[in-house]
Order: sequence, then structure tokens, then C-alpha cells
Amino acid sequence: MKIFILMTLPFIASNTLNVMSPAFESSSSIPMKYTCEGQSISPPLTIKKIPENTKTLALIMDDPDAPNGTFDHWIMWNIPVTENIEENTAPGTQGLNGRKENKYTGPCPPNGIHHYHFKIYALDTELDLPANSDKQALIKAMKGHILADGELVGLYKKQK
Repeated sequence: MKIFILMTLPFIASNTLNVMSPAFESSSSIPMKYTCEGQSISPPLTIKKIPENTKTLALIMDDPDAPNGTFDHWIMWNIPVTENIEENTAPGTQGLNGRKENKYTGPCPPNGIHHYHFKIYALDTELDLPANSDKQALIKAMKGHILADGELVGLYKKQK
């Protein structure tokens, strides 16, 4: 029975990545610059403890507090192995966000404080996915290829 349970959980990774940002601390406010009230550009991210045999990275940024269910802000895969994703860059293939656009869309909660999860996955392969793929297609493609994962959570509440 234990083997069956482990096989049904594709995101159990034996290693944990350290995901950080020089722009904000974990569980603290995302600066306005990176939101709909600012420039709506992607924040810089730093990834540490990447396993040696990693071929590519993947990223999912979503908001589970959205009123109509989790909203996907940024989907990206086939990111070259790097410890730094620079501000306002997309070094991999961007998939469809919750607005059906292939780009980053900044936090823009309709009310209250929302939690934004920047999840990074170290993969043992390059993914063969078309650019019109969404988060569910990415999750399916990553199954069995995740070497490590980690996340950074940022908070945001509209100021205006």
C-alpha cells in the first residue's frame, strides 16, 4: 500500500530548493513595483541547492486566495539551470496564465491580503510542451521528472 501512495504523489521530491528574492522576504509584502498597481514586472528570484543532475527549471506562481479558485500568475518551463532569474525576465518558455496570456501578471487581489506562491522545480529533463500549455499541462509533463522543489510566498494587498 505504501508504494501505491508514493506513486500517486508526483511532487514528492527528495531535495528542497531554497527559493528567495532580493526584493522581498518570505511571507512578507511584495513591493508594489511587481503588482498591478506598479509596473507589473516579475520580481528577481534566487534559487539555491539545485541538484547537480538538473537539466532545466520550471516555475509556477499562483494565488490560492483568488475568489474563483487558484489564479495562475506565471507559468514557465525549460529555464536554463541558474541560481538567478533576473527582474523582468522570462528565461524559459512561458505558458498560459489565468488570463490566457503567455506572460507574468502581477498580484492584483480584489480584496484583502492574498498569498502568492513562487514554486520552482528542478527537473531531470527538458520538457516538450507547446507555448499554449497551461499549469495543468505543465504539472502533467513534470510528473516523474522532479528532482527538487521549493517555494517563496509573498503577500500583497492593494494600496489604492
